[in-house]
Amino acid sequence: MTVIAPRSGTAFRLAQGATLEVIDVDGCQVSDLLAYNAADVREVISNGRTFDYEETLKLSAGNTLWSNRSNPMLDIVRDDVGCHDFLLTPCSEDTFRHFYPDRPIHRGCFGNLAEALAPYGIAEDDIPCAFNVFMNVPVDGSSGRISVDPPVSKAGDVLRLRARMDLVIGLTACSAYASNGGTFKPIGYRVLDDAAAA
Repeated sequence: MTVIAPRSGTAFRLAQGATLEVIDVDGCQVSDLLAYNAADVREVISNGRTFDYEETLKLSAGNTLWSNRSNPMLDIVRDDVGCHDFLLTPCSEDTFRHFYPDRPIHRGCFGNLAEALAPYGIAEDDIPCAFNVFMNVPVDGSSGRISVDPPVSKAGDVLRLRARMDLVIGLTACSAYASNGGTFKPIGYRVLDDAAAA
């Protein structure tokens, strides 16, 4: 397992057919996940297309994450938690100024993703809403109001995704206070071969 340090991020290639595990190492920690077509990074994960084609806001095992070009990118094949967010954008310096004006400014997941993805030719303006693994964002059924509650994930919980195309993945250990129950912890990940993923 590779461990992403608290409040940091990374990027790497994921081959078509490979399986990615995102692991909540200590529990109650969010990871922002982005995916780009490795052959053309203008094709990127899309919350709108995914909600449209999957016909649900509650994405879990059996669902697919789709691209802005209506192509399947990642299939969710295992989900220990069943609680993730695909509504909110990666936290940024502006997020901290808006929600945490009395706390130190941090570049957040947006800044960490921008730095990690830059070597792949991906600019800040190419960063969409991330699939926020383990993030707990309840939506009130009558008012539509959203809130950010602590994750319900426990230490060792896993989200497993299988790549439907060659991808560039961006992945973080989230930096925002509310997203992680006021604490900052690492996130683990591993790429599994076919035998391990079976």
